[in-house]
Amino acid sequence: MSRAISVRALAAEALADIALSGHSLREVADRALPRLPDSRDRALLTALLNEGARWWPRFDAALDRLLDKPIRRNEPIVHALLVAGLVQLEILELPGYAAVAATVEAVRELRRPRLAGVVNAVLRRWQRERETLLAELDAVPATRHAHPAWLVEAITNDWPAQVDGLLSAANTEPPLMLRANSHRVARAEAAEALRAAGQEVDLHPWLKDGLVLPHSTDVTRLPGFAQGHFAVQDGAAQVPADLLDLADGQRVLDACAAPGGKACHVLERAAVSLLAVESEAHRVPRIRQNLERLGLEAEVVVGDAGDTAGWWDGRPFDRVMIDAPCSATGVIRRRPDVRLHRRAGDIDALVPQQERILAACWDVLAPGGRLLYVTCSLLRRENEGVVTAFLASRTDAIAVPFTLPVGQAAAVGWQILPGDGDLDGMYYALLEKSATNAA
Repeated sequence: MSRAISVRALAAEALADIALSGHSLREVADRALPRLPDSRDRALLTALLNEGARWWPRFDAALDRLLDKPIRRNEPIVHALLVAGLVQLEILELPGYAAVAATVEAVRELRRPRLAGVVNAVLRRWQRERETLLAELDAVPATRHAHPAWLVEAITNDWPAQVDGLLSAANTEPPLMLRANSHRVARAEAAEALRAAGQEVDLHPWLKDGLVLPHSTDVTRLPGFAQGHFAVQDGAAQVPADLLDLADGQRVLDACAAPGGKACHVLERAAVSLLAVESEAHRVPRIRQNLERLGLEAEVVVGDAGDTAGWWDGRPFDRVMIDAPCSATGVIRRRPDVRLHRRAGDIDALVPQQERILAACWDVLAPGGRLLYVTCSLLRRENEGVVTAFLASRTDAIAVPFTLPVGQAAAVGWQILPGDGDLDGMYYALLEKSATNAA
């Protein structure tokens, strides 16, 4: 049985798992939150984990200035507790005396009483030297925006004119975006039910299924959730269903399907036969749960999208959607732990995987069919770089031009940058297979 534990002590353990042990924020939060019976404590823990992960690179660097000797290796939980303490003071703006006192008490609760004086001294020193320390952190883009240096460099190379805006956008609270399930309810009806429950809701101006709430909330408590009237999905992820030009009777492949949001949206839009392929078996139950709650049906298989022999029955698909595994650099505002876990060398490994999946899935597309390649990346190598190289290698592939109300044309396809229209960053390329040319 789990021992009783305070919010700050639990936050320190969880943040150390996220930032120093490499576990995902979602995985850690799902384990930690049930240990707190009080809803206010759960809300504070959620804030400490999200903002702790978001601002870790900034306050981790601050601790190098505040401590005579680093403790992140020998005392990772206390190091994480200090980051949580700085988050309370600077980001959550909790009353200073109470935040420091509760954080010091958490050291004792974590059975490290000998470090209580160190924690108290560090937080008090931050309060005394705050202006000087902030100026030092703000002088370097990586610590000013709390991004790893390699990612700052990569974004600067790809988006030199937009770099400051992109880095700032990653640190702003995104709205909560929902997708009304047109299979079960009209969008206006879903919005009215939410308003009746006291929620502020806007209809998205150009995404016909989109609903926008200004702040995050526990969606499982909203009216209509259990009935499958809506799903949580950023507006940028709602675009693919429009681009695919769906029609009843089509055979559709979702090649990298988990957690299933885009597949469900496709099924809500048209009476298609959909095959969802996912390489990670532990993520498949989430696809099935989403399908069941929304009242939808699809065939779901575990398989490598880049090795069609393991799952393809030989019948071609009219539409193929590839939400390719990528750096996730376009969704850092929603997944702040990405900045802690992604490394520069990951891109070198991801691009060949993206190219392999695109080539394999092209072969199962019917002549005259369309394939949509999607990533939630900002990096050109993963986006138009992959698609441009593919087009150069195939004579039967044609890029289909399109525009969206926000974002900008890429060398091939379209790029939405984080914050464009208050959406996440996402790239799309729509390709059509010629009915006459051969590869």
